[in-house]
Amino acid sequence: MTKIAIPLEGEVLAHHFGHSKLFFFAEIENNKLIKKYNKVPPPHAEGVIPNWLADENATDVLVGGIGPKAIKILNERNINVFVGVEGADANKLVSDFISNDLKYGENFCQH
Repeated sequence: MTKIAIPLEGEVLAHHFGHSKLFFFAEIENNKLIKKYNKVPPPHAEGVIPNWLADENATDVLVGGIGPKAIKILNERNINVFVGVEGADANKLVSDFISNDLKYGENFCQH
């Protein structure tokens, strides 16, 4: 099973991973969305959110911007990080991920 985590700002993709007050999770099996929900992360501190996502069994994280330490921790915990994701709606991003149409590129974070 694939479990995607997307940091939100309101109801759209947050451009800064570490300061997100809410994460959208989507569980995918056989290229089909089987479950989606939002969850409040623990308070921001170095390494806390990447480790929390690993504890939540996330396999992939879609982000606009993220610091290098967070990327390192996520990768060490075997979580794929898609940086510079374009778009806003979490449901659309998940749909694009499933269909291999996800657009991503440069990191919006300047850490």
